[in-house]
Parts: sequence; structure tokens; C-alpha cells
Amino acid sequence: MLKKLYPFTKNILSNGQSLSLLLARFAVAYGFYDPAMQKWSDIGSVATWFDSMGIPFPTLNAYMAASTELLGVILLTLGLFTRLISLPLMVVMIVAITTVHLTHGFSAGNNGFEIPMYYMLFLAIFASHGAGKFSLDYLLFGDEQ
Repeated sequence: MLKKLYPFTKNILSNGQSLSLLLARFAVAYGFYDPAMQKWSDIGSVATWFDSMGIPFPTLNAYMAASTELLGVILLTLGLFTRLISLPLMVVMIVAITTVHLTHGFSAGNNGFEIPMYYMLFLAIFASHGAGKFSLDYLLFGDEQ
């Protein structure tokens, strides 16, 4: 019975793949929006903060992080170059986890690495699966998966 039920269920649920990818892209883009805008609103303070954590070239890295996040918001929302932008956004998350969140443990309530890890997992899904049919990637390049 399960041998027949599984393919039937898979076919039905696979139809929601592109919608799931679209909603996930929107959620991740929204998650990057506020941090990107906060960085851009006072990039000097971000550079000073980065310097206090020992991040090399703090001003350059502040601009790079803010630019990557803002570009990520735009590209993920549009579903454009989704696979490509996912990689530098994953790097931003790795840096955030290792420099800020790791010492606080896992829990998001304690400023732990839970949320950045979830973002990184979603970004890995986008990098490996693409943006889905509801994207400019699909319209321009036929990149569904």
C-alpha cells in the first residue's frame, strides 16, 4: 500500500515546490532586509564594531556585508541569480555565526546561532535547487532546478 501511496503523494506535493521556494525566498529576503538597512544607516558604527571583534579591514568588510545583504534582498525577492547570491550570503552567515552568535549557544532567544543557521540552510537549498518557476531565473534561463 505504501509503495503506491508514496509516488501518488510525491506527485501531488511536488506541485507546491515552486511556491515553497518563492515563499522561502521572500522570508529569507525579509530577514536580511532590516540588518542590511541598519548597516547602511550607520556604516561607520558597523566598521567600528567589526574592528572591535578583530575582523580584518573592518570598513571594507562592513561595506561588503551591507552590500551583499542588500543585493541579496533584491535578488532573492526577484528570484534572479538566486544560486549565485546564495553563496556570498552563506559566507555572511558563517561570519555572523563565528564572530557573534556562537558564543551565545544555539537558542535564538539568547542571540545564539539558531536563526543564522536556518538562513544558511535555506540558502543552501536555493543554491542547490534554484529559485523555482516563480522567478526571473526561470523566465530568463529556464532554471527551475
